[in-house]
Amino acid sequence: MSDSQKYNFPQVASYVLAAAALLLILQAGLLAALYSGLLVYALVHLIAPALSSRMSNQRARLISVAVLGSVIVLLLTMGVWMPLAFFLSDDGSYPVLLKKMADLLELSRHQIPDWLAEYLPDSAEALQHTLTSWMREHAGQAKHIGEQTGRTIAHLIIGMVIGAMAALYDTTQLHHFLPLASALHQRVVNLHLAFRQIVFAQVQIAAINALLTGVFLSVILPLAGIHLPFVKTLILITFVAGLLPVIGNLISNTAIVVISLSHSISTAGLALVFLVTVHKLEYFLNAKIVGTKINARAWEILSAMLLMESLFGVAGVIAAPVFYAYIKSELTQAELV
Repeated sequence: MSDSQKYNFPQVASYVLAAAALLLILQAGLLAALYSGLLVYALVHLIAPALSSRMSNQRARLISVAVLGSVIVLLLTMGVWMPLAFFLSDDGSYPVLLKKMADLLELSRHQIPDWLAEYLPDSAEALQHTLTSWMREHAGQAKHIGEQTGRTIAHLIIGMVIGAMAALYDTTQLHHFLPLASALHQRVVNLHLAFRQIVFAQVQIAAINALLTGVFLSVILPLAGIHLPFVKTLILITFVAGLLPVIGNLISNTAIVVISLSHSISTAGLALVFLVTVHKLEYFLNAKIVGTKINARAWEILSAMLLMESLFGVAGVIAAPVFYAYIKSELTQAELV
């Protein structure tokens, strides 16, 4: 194949447009929409072949999209309804929660140094005053977080809809692309394949993370005479949240530390040390597993994560494995690496 055939104008233009699109997605905060769309797109391609053996190809994909949409709506509904149901119940009411927090502080006061205990509220009334003052001082930040959460949920839903529509169009229509459109379509296909590789790798990482956490919660702590409640639920949360890079660890760690606090400050501290150690090691495990999937060395993935974090923050860390896998696949196809 000659250079003119390998690097024609539509091909080069598609690379430039793909790079610009990925940078724009990071700058505009649309990574959640991109990932949710790619996830639905990948799942449709994964589920539809299993159904197409019993029915027509187009009908199989329509059913797979309908099933995925129903499951997603159900999960979102449960995610909204369960916290609301808890806070509207007697156990979740503000006075009961305030009393539980006050009891926890009183228990903790005898387990921490005197110089630190001086900074803790003396009673439930003092705790309520502290919380109220904090909420007033940070009302603007809380409003911003609420708005950002709403935007992220909207981006997730819109991304899912776009991914489902793209999967249906891509698999049920005959394509007659012009040169630039054909090259851009290939860029999307390569990004989708890179995303699938990373997602399957992330499932392995989440399973290993949940296994280690399960050993800690159900074996190590009981051997030390510590029995925490909701152990099975915490292990499930660790696995599900572990499917989300970086932010998933924060969710599961917070849940485990809060439950550990119900036992004692020392237990919470022990849990925190364990979780930090595991998740620091997980960075290297992540790089190893992901590197195997995309034929890259661990130091390559870690370097990409470090560079992306310095440029784009947490979003860069989440984007780095997929973006690097995509770039690596494009360079390999172009026979440059």
